[in-house]
Amino acid sequence: MSKRQVKIYPRFERIWHWSQALLIITLLFTGLGLNGLHHILPFGPAAMIHSAAAILLLVLWIFATFWLFTTGTWRQFVPTLDGLFSVIRYYAYGVFKGEHPPYRKMIWRKHNPLQSLSYLGLKIAVFPMVWITGILYMTYNFWETMPDAGFYLNIVANLHLLAAYIVAAFVIIHIYMLTIGHGFRAHVKPMITGYDEIDLSPEEEAYLEKDEPWRLKES
Repeated sequence: MSKRQVKIYPRFERIWHWSQALLIITLLFTGLGLNGLHHILPFGPAAMIHSAAAILLLVLWIFATFWLFTTGTWRQFVPTLDGLFSVIRYYAYGVFKGEHPPYRKMIWRKHNPLQSLSYLGLKIAVFPMVWITGILYMTYNFWETMPDAGFYLNIVANLHLLAAYIVAAFVIIHIYMLTIGHGFRAHVKPMITGYDEIDLSPEEEAYLEKDEPWRLKES
């Protein structure tokens, strides 16, 4: 194996990541205000910013979904049990003992088994709950005349809040994970430059040098 700086995060993925992070933080901040947990913004402007950020995030997710499937990147999120429990043990115990991570990042699979499982859970369960309840919330004027509309609105509101708290918990854990292992800077830098240090087999290195030399950063 040889260690090389390889571009594994293309430009769109990095733009998508940071735009999504900004919009989610905006939604969490304004959403907490709308639920009375702070009064930094008046209710009207907070509701307007929350709705605008939600629409922008939905559009971003549509583009990202199209990109994931047209580029084949969706395979990065397919979970596997191979090595899952070793990764869980490392984060729960090994990292505090100075152990080396049990997962080797590869050019064709950059997420470890726990990351893949977590991201898949968000994408197929939590995010759809956010979309559906958010759209129902925003379009309440169109169905407020149906029987027991207030009761159903209360269910929608609570499911939306539950999904928001799950996303908030993920953000907190995500930021915490950036501080362990190689450190915050080492984890964040690849999502800015696109390059990360990867262990390449002789075959992988030869392939990249011949067919995708632009992905290799010269020492």
